[in-house]
Amino acid sequence: MRHTPPPLVAWDGRQAHLGRLMGVALRRFDERVLTLMARHVDVPLALSNLAARAQVSAAHIHITRHLPLEGGRLGELARSAGMSKQAMGDLVDQCEAWGLVSRSADARDARARRIEFTETGRAWVRAFQMAVGQAQREFEQEVGAEVAAVIWLGLEAYAGDYR
Repeated sequence: MRHTPPPLVAWDGRQAHLGRLMGVALRRFDERVLTLMARHVDVPLALSNLAARAQVSAAHIHITRHLPLEGGRLGELARSAGMSKQAMGDLVDQCEAWGLVSRSADARDARARRIEFTETGRAWVRAFQMAVGQAQREFEQEVGAEVAAVIWLGLEAYAGDYR
């Protein structure tokens, strides 16, 4: 006998739930960070123009967030960012073309390649650091210091060991 699913009940929670709000907040935060980075004096003009024309996206921020300053392998970078190796490889290709990262032979494994920030990439990371700080201060001003602290603590507790 065929099972008939119950009818859908009107539920306004499809658009107003915690996950959606966190996603919207993350996109807003990342967009602000990119805007601030595009205006940063240490970011080369070519990268600034790319960011200003929305050619650099929040996806490119994954490399900035997850590539260790001493460099790393593609697989490690992809795992850290929660992305497939292929998707991360595409981002690395773009960032390499823009002069943010370079690939070199891995001294520990001749089959592997290491991805490292270039000097331009290090300037990009410094701009990222300053932009994140500014965006956090703006967030705190908008919601208030106490609310910002509660949100920070709540998200830290919720994320747990996920980092």
